[in-house]
This record gives sequence, structure tokens and C-alpha cells, in this order.
Amino acid sequence: MLLHLSLFCLFLQELLSLTGASESGILGGETAKPHSRPYMASLQVRGAHKCGGFLIRKDFILTAAHCTKDFRSLTVVLGNNNIKKKKWLRQKSGIKVKWCCSHPNNSKNQYDFDIALCKLVKSVTLNKKVNVIELPKQGEIVQDPTRCLILGWGKTKPNGAAEDNLREVTVPIQSNGECKKTWREHFNEKTMLCTKFDGKRGFCQGDSGGPLVCNKKAYGIASFTADPCTTPHPNVYVKISNFIPWITKTMKKN
Repeated sequence: MLLHLSLFCLFLQELLSLTGASESGILGGETAKPHSRPYMASLQVRGAHKCGGFLIRKDFILTAAHCTKDFRSLTVVLGNNNIKKKKWLRQKSGIKVKWCCSHPNNSKNQYDFDIALCKLVKSVTLNKKVNVIELPKQGEIVQDPTRCLILGWGKTKPNGAAEDNLREVTVPIQSNGECKKTWREHFNEKTMLCTKFDGKRGFCQGDSGGPLVCNKKAYGIASFTADPCTTPHPNVYVKISNFIPWITKTMKKN
């Protein structure tokens, strides 16, 4: 009994030290072509990248709930592949957040229901550099082994320096059964999905809040992975299709 409890505590400690760090990065992959992902957003605090996010309406960003705990200090940068350009340029392109709304079932130390909507203080003008990404329909699923795209800024290895340029990598969807084997009771197949990870291609420390893009739709939100991020555990995402009614209702009120 004590052995089982010890193992559980170690596993829980591993889970809670996962994504959500202010620094993040894509492992493997390559630098994205400039403005090829016009929906990508960098959520920043005092000019420093904190999390990813993505534009789903001219005035709304979808991201991970654990990225929005101090939303009053957040600035959203859109239309910039390189987020370390001159300070005046970042200030010009940055938009303040009016408020963020996490799913009501999300709690402080829980990665389930790790989804939030952030309302911008002003609507953006849609163009080739800044645009929305389509979401799946309610209940729509993406099957193993569909290959999907993950994107983000930051470290390309656990102890490396952060990257300035947006990076992307293609990864295959992992079956729910395989995810459950690894993450056990911490994986909820109703609210989560995951991608295969071999320690070389995936997200590091979460790339929290960034999208999992399959067939040009955002099916997932990067939520958590193992620490260190080179551990060959599946990367876990919020399953967006489960939250379409909540997303629609929240945006309709505003």
C-alpha cells in the first residue's frame, strides 16, 4: 500500500511539474514560413513570451487556462513570426487583454478542462498576416494516426536557449488507449487527446496554449507533457470539439 502511494505521489509530482512554465518550445521541426500561420498568437508579459494561443474570432484568443492566471498583465502579439524584433515594433503590434474566462470546471492545480477564452480590448483587422483558424464541430474527432501540426516559440531542447522564431513540427495522433496506459487516471478521453512522442518531435514544457492543427482545423490546445520534455510520454491537449458549446456561448455573450 505504501509503495503504491509513493508511486502515485511521484507520478502526481511529475504531472504537476509539466507544462505551464513561462518558457516553452518545439522539439524538432523547423522554422515556420513567415505569416504562414496567421492565427498564431504570442501571449506576453512585459514583452516576454509566456504562452501560445490562437485567434478564433477578430476579438477572441483561445488558449490554455493555466496561461491566464494573471490576465491583466497579458499582451497578445499577432502577425509576427519573430517575437524578439525591435521593442517599438512589439509594442505597436501588441494588444491588451480585456478579460480571460477559464472553463468553470477548471481548477488551480488541475489540467483537466484546461481551456480559456481571452477577449481582446479591440478587434483586429483580418488580412494575410493576421487571421482566424477554423474549429471542429461539436463531437468531431481526429483519428490515430492522422498527422497534425504543433507550433510555438521557445526552447528546442530542455536546457537550450529560447527561439525567437515561430517553429512547427508534424506529429501523429496517439490512440486514447495508449495515452491512458501512460497517463492513467490523469488522462480523460472525453476532454483530452494526445500525440505520439519519441523524445525528438513534440512540445517542450508545453508550448502551453498553442494549437494542434489537423486538416487546417484547431483540434487541440497544448496542455501538458512529462518533465523533462524529452521523456517519451505522449503530449496531451485539450479536446476542443468537446467544448464547442461553451466556446460559442461565451463568445455570444460578448
